[in-house]
Amino acid sequence: MRPFSYDNSPYPIRPDLKAAYREYWQVLAKPGNWWTGAERVAIAEEVRNATRCDYCAERKQALSPYNFPGEHRNRGELDEVATDAVHRIVTDQARISQSWISGIAEKGLSDCKYVELLGIVVTVFSIDEFSRALGLALEPLPQPEAGKPDHYRPAQAVHDTGFVAMLPADGATGAEADLWKNGQTANVLRAMSLVPDAVRGWMLVGGAQYLSMKDMRNFSGDLGRSLNRMQIELVAGRVSAINECFY
Repeated sequence: MRPFSYDNSPYPIRPDLKAAYREYWQVLAKPGNWWTGAERVAIAEEVRNATRCDYCAERKQALSPYNFPGEHRNRGELDEVATDAVHRIVTDQARISQSWISGIAEKGLSDCKYVELLGIVVTVFSIDEFSRALGLALEPLPQPEAGKPDHYRPAQAVHDTGFVAMLPADGATGAEADLWKNGQTANVLRAMSLVPDAVRGWMLVGGAQYLSMKDMRNFSGDLGRSLNRMQIELVAGRVSAINECFY
């Protein structure tokens, strides 16, 4: 695999993709709502370890993933519960259950910490898969910044259809008013809204890789992409099916 450089790509890369990735790495390095900058970068490192973890590969084949003995390939910078959560999301997300979410909360990984961790995992994995698809080395992770998490939890979050609390459809108000036009949303957007910054980070990258929120309702107009909307959705649908995504 080539040393990392977008200039080494065999295909041209849109400037907005490069800019979104750069901006996300800057966000990742800063303290979040529930994890320090160092912990957030460590979560990103475990995303990469999970793709090469023999234990995860063996556990995925097991009938039950919850009592399977072994040890994850890991850097040792996160505790066992957080490390397992990262690896499970990357390698065996289809078998995540409400009881498992409740169990890790009892072990110290609160719903807010879990959602922020989830946001990092899905966003970093998306960026890394982009590089892998082009045959590029993975981007170097940023140096973490000092500081403490602020422990912000939106007061309007409620438990309804998900495993964790989320903002209701009409809950994008106040500090969360930028997440969606109030009342016009979907569960896929609400899923990580217990930690609004997790949604913002995901939307930053997702808007470049897929579609911005503004373009979601643009079914036939010019998107400024090489693919039209129908082609984009065909690719998205096929990838979702392969990944066993509920959406």
